[in-house]
Amino acid sequence: MAITKFISERNLRFLLYEVFDLESLTDYPHYREYNRKMFDMVLDATVKLSKDLMWPILEEMDQNPPQLVDGRVKVHPSVRNIMQECGEGGWIAAGFNEEFDGQQLPILFVSVCRFIFMAANYSAGIYPELTAGAARLITSFGSKELIETYVPNMLNGNWQGTMAMTEPQAGSYLADITSTAYPTGDGYYRIKGQKIFISAGDHDGVDNVVHLMLAKIEGAPAGVKGISLFVVPKLIPSAEGQLVPNDVIVTQVYHKLGYRGCPITELSIGDKDDCIGFLLGEPHKGLSYMFQMMNEARIGVGLGATAIASAAYYAALDYAKQRSQGRNLSQKDPTLAAVAIIEHADVKRMLLFQRSVVEGALALLLQSAKYADLEKVSTGGKKEKYALLLDILTPVVKSYPSEMGILSVSQGLQCLGGYGYCQDFPLEQYYRDARIHPIHEGTTGIQGMDLLGRKVMMQDGRAYKLFLEEIQRTIEKASGIDQLTSYTRKLEKACELLQSVTTHMKSLASSAGPEVFLADATVYLEFFSIIAVAWQWLKQMVAIQKGLEKKHSRSETQFYNGKFHTFRFFFSYELAKIYGLAPRLMDSDRVTTEMQPELFND
Repeated sequence: MAITKFISERNLRFLLYEVFDLESLTDYPHYREYNRKMFDMVLDATVKLSKDLMWPILEEMDQNPPQLVDGRVKVHPSVRNIMQECGEGGWIAAGFNEEFDGQQLPILFVSVCRFIFMAANYSAGIYPELTAGAARLITSFGSKELIETYVPNMLNGNWQGTMAMTEPQAGSYLADITSTAYPTGDGYYRIKGQKIFISAGDHDGVDNVVHLMLAKIEGAPAGVKGISLFVVPKLIPSAEGQLVPNDVIVTQVYHKLGYRGCPITELSIGDKDDCIGFLLGEPHKGLSYMFQMMNEARIGVGLGATAIASAAYYAALDYAKQRSQGRNLSQKDPTLAAVAIIEHADVKRMLLFQRSVVEGALALLLQSAKYADLEKVSTGGKKEKYALLLDILTPVVKSYPSEMGILSVSQGLQCLGGYGYCQDFPLEQYYRDARIHPIHEGTTGIQGMDLLGRKVMMQDGRAYKLFLEEIQRTIEKASGIDQLTSYTRKLEKACELLQSVTTHMKSLASSAGPEVFLADATVYLEFFSIIAVAWQWLKQMVAIQKGLEKKHSRSETQFYNGKFHTFRFFFSYELAKIYGLAPRLMDSDRVTTEMQPELFND
């Protein structure tokens, strides 16, 4: 595949330096070793690696998916190179503290690097991403021995890390897991059970696979209170430095709609009663530990969805500039040359929709990353504030890019017409790859219930109030800019409507019970998300207006003006949708709760 654009480096630098002020984080001791020059060098290296190693095999990984051969999963041979490059180059360890030989880079910056990799090749970017998340769990809750045994090989790319939660009878409802850990009295447990849908659950691109696995210790309390977390390697390092099989067997590799370059496996654990697992942290606290990785993974899902949508947008844009068809509506002469389809208003609408979703979602994701950084370097009340803001945004940054990313890629495919539906262009692959994101790491329905049922309600609505205060701060900054006056009013009205709707929804919790209260949680999530992304677009516009006040080259002026037009589109076309969602949320018609299962019969 010829190199084409899959990200905007200019937009990434705009977000890092002009919107989120990455350099301000270097004022804190934790990030003091870095400066703008160093950030730019790493950014350039990330782009180069993505173009040289990941992008060229995008189609190959899709067309030649992993295969289970003699009990081992065979993946594209470049996976080993990718893991080694990401390990040796420090990308897996980028966000880890120096004590673990990490780069100790800001989460905000690491998120941009991850975005670039996944835009180049989502399947390829997942291998190092999963490994980093699993290793971080071990460094957070593991003993010194566990850290020393597993983390170095994971961070250097020799060993894969996974998150092994799902079971056949217990998908999102983890209280029903049946995998069991039997104490031995020798510092380890015997694990027995089955896991499904495990990303990178086995492959020959690494020397070992380390599963972070949920199981219940024999005799543990029922439900989620009895869940513990274990380190369960496929191969156990012996005292002599050899790797010994650990009774973890791959029973199948799932054949998937998209995201085909990374295997999703079913695992059988302890069939021979010889699977050893090591308790991570304390007994019965596994779910709380795993939520660290799950929350990171949910943000990672949002990044991945946005990355795929970014690649699809630039593919559609490139096609729209080159494809000639039709004439401007004002031109009646059929002998005139056809114009590029990017001249047509409806094609512009589709491209603007894609760009507004991609750049709006990415800004919200990086806002969350900035909160994560500030939580890390702050103390006391400020630390709690940033943790709460990150909490309330997590279901939003997982779900909005996931759901809207599919629609965005679909519009990109539409720009290509019939070619978009064919394998001649990458849009059909992007469309298939994007569809996983509303499903894994907690479905959109679960994220809606998390937002409305937990995050908006917790601590008497404190996180929700902090979120509104953040929006108000942006509105105040924008209110002094004449070009933004009408848009600040629109966002103010949107926030007023959000408060009215939220007050109504809260009243349902006490008056109608949880079934009715949460019946439209997914609709509320969509409503809330649109306003959150509108906030981020207004925040970008404050930076844009500052940029336009300075003298720039023609290309820079075009960049700022293009951003401004995309902002206008979002406020005119997307923010307007909340006025269709709000009446539904305020309506007393309880059709979904009153519908009985038998009424679905013909």
